[in-house]
Amino acid sequence: MKTFITDDFLLQNKTARALYHDYAESAPIFDYHCHLDPQQILENTRFPTITHAWLMDDHYKWRLMRANGVPEQFVTGNADPKEKFFHWADTISRAIGNPLYHWSNLELLRYFGIDTLLTPDTAQEIWETANARLLREEMRVRSLIVKSNVKKICTTDDPIDSLEVHRKLKTEFPEVQILPTFRTDRVLHPELPGCAEYLRKLNPDLSCMEDLKATLSSRAAYFAEHGCVLADQSMDAPDFTCRDAIIAETALQKILKGEPLSDYEYNCYQTELTFFLGELYCRHGFTMQLHLCVTRNLNTALFERRGVDMGGDAIGASISSKSLVALLDGLAKKGTLPKTILYPLNPADTTRLMTLCGSFQEGNIRSKLQVGSAWWFNDHKEGIEAHLTAFANTGILSSFIGMLTDSRSFLSYARHEYFRRVLCNLLGTWAEDGLLPNHLPYLGKIVNDICYNNACSYFGQ
Repeated sequence: MKTFITDDFLLQNKTARALYHDYAESAPIFDYHCHLDPQQILENTRFPTITHAWLMDDHYKWRLMRANGVPEQFVTGNADPKEKFFHWADTISRAIGNPLYHWSNLELLRYFGIDTLLTPDTAQEIWETANARLLREEMRVRSLIVKSNVKKICTTDDPIDSLEVHRKLKTEFPEVQILPTFRTDRVLHPELPGCAEYLRKLNPDLSCMEDLKATLSSRAAYFAEHGCVLADQSMDAPDFTCRDAIIAETALQKILKGEPLSDYEYNCYQTELTFFLGELYCRHGFTMQLHLCVTRNLNTALFERRGVDMGGDAIGASISSKSLVALLDGLAKKGTLPKTILYPLNPADTTRLMTLCGSFQEGNIRSKLQVGSAWWFNDHKEGIEAHLTAFANTGILSSFIGMLTDSRSFLSYARHEYFRRVLCNLLGTWAEDGLLPNHLPYLGKIVNDICYNNACSYFGQ
């Protein structure tokens, strides 16, 4: 069976097709949030099998395989790579309607030249063809990046990172600008195992909150010297109205002793540090990314066996406007509110947070605060369309900074194609319905800006 991915996939009218093929298709990519391993880029890794390229670090796929009844040994266990691939072939063939169904077949076509639908019946043929293709020099990770027309990448890096790999990449892979991102999750989440040990590794002489702040300041300055333009943190539904520096200090002392925190202590600890980090980011010109409404590691047995990022996460509770306003308004009153991107995992929050962003916009920066691209459980056709529509309804869609991969896979750049096709189809439909001027140069510039130019301008790159 041939693939359903045609040249006009997802493009349902003439205007949509023209917008995509004439403007979006060839636009470069700025992947400003991903989880690619910079060490693999430095080493120019070659993957031995399609399983290694596709399944080894992808909790999206792991969740789907478990839902298909695949035993864990074939998901994250030590089973033979070919057996894992065959289980994935069976899984994806049943997953119609899931974005992974679209992405997987896009990736097979774009990177492997395979236009056969992946099913249990075609798995052997595709296994052999893909693995033979992976032997080629053009399938090493640097070539995959260049082939995807990626010009800029922001990886996700721990404050403790030496950034030595990034220094080397500047000279060894100058074709693509690869910048670090300051990710503070391990500081902000004392509930994670080993938090106290991590904090002492960050600063062996750490004894109080001022020490921690000084250390984070030093590390942020170091990241800035290495080209960092973004910071990131992921939370569930933090309560930034709980602000008490004394309680935050008490919480830190308990963390260092390995003692549990009350809810109020936990919230005060996160709030104290988040306010501090917001001011720090403003000083360095970092954009603050807040990934919100995610509840993690729900499956305790899986977490204890495998650790974090194994596919045991879900959409969490909505974050209250009162909480976010406490943070944003508190920073704005001091003139220290940085550029901010909010990513609500709960789709019920999207429009509400967009209107909240609109309350804090300032001159000189277009859409200084914005809700980022439809995230994780929402980055499917309907979720992307809902996000774009809400952005247009509540703000200035033409200033949106566009898509990101949020992925550990070097094949995930097909997600940018998917997003661009959905974007062009939506604008094309609005134009043909008489809701927009059907003028291709005008709409095409907006498409180009959303695909690439806006992110370059927003992040100063």
